[in-house]
Amino acid sequence: MPSEARGTFAIDLKNVSGSKNMRRSPFILVAATAVLVGGCSNGEVAVTAALQVPDPEQDGAMRTQVLDGVQVELIPFDRNLVFDSLAAAADAPEPPIPDDFLQAQDSIAVAQERWQTLSTRWGTLRDTLGTINGVMEDYSPAEARYRELFRLYSDLEGEYNRVDRDMNGAFEYFDSISKANLARAQEIRIQKDNWAADAFADVDAVFLEKVREAGREIQTDTTDIEEAGGSILFEGLQSGTWWVHARYGLPFTELYWNVPVEVGGERAVVELNRSNAEERPKL
Repeated sequence: MPSEARGTFAIDLKNVSGSKNMRRSPFILVAATAVLVGGCSNGEVAVTAALQVPDPEQDGAMRTQVLDGVQVELIPFDRNLVFDSLAAAADAPEPPIPDDFLQAQDSIAVAQERWQTLSTRWGTLRDTLGTINGVMEDYSPAEARYRELFRLYSDLEGEYNRVDRDMNGAFEYFDSISKANLARAQEIRIQKDNWAADAFADVDAVFLEKVREAGREIQTDTTDIEEAGGSILFEGLQSGTWWVHARYGLPFTELYWNVPVEVGGERAVVELNRSNAEERPKL
């Protein structure tokens, strides 16, 4: 898939051009789609975006986290085919992301996870020591309960000091390899952006033509936890095949969705999750 799908080249559908030399206008797509006519417009598609994440209240357990602020597009054609066709017709192949760069990103992710794990343990030990210290104030040093708490405090304090040293060292390592990779990431991103700017110069015009051919407008909405629990309902849709497109950024990768859905008859329900996403490197 071309670099556009990795988020290195953003396409603004509001800026539509007929060719590389045509002056862009934010009103062309609106004017063109306003006169589209089609079949029955009573289909519905309900879309949610959710991921399984660790449950902080139960060790080892997972919970469903509905994703907020995800822009979702309902497109009447397969956008992947458009970008694949343009990439195939480009004067030069898309610059690849070197394998050693991806391996470096994997190492950074592992280092970050170790630092965060140690940070969580450090916070737990700090809070526990504070609690024990508060309870000890209710007893005199001569009491057995005080001596019991003191031994527990001493043991945990030793672990706390070790974790504190390991946590600081883990952060320094994570920070150093992250900074070392930033400059290279910028170089790769510039190469891919320059290639995409040329390869996808006509994408807006192609999208406009696809909309005309389909006789259906592109629908856009954003998930909002405070509204319908983050679920989006697209209504009044014409029957046919649509594609649900969205992206969600993770620390080092991006989840990319382009999920086909058939509209007509009963409401179609689509949950965007890891199982139907493509996880792509993020520069």
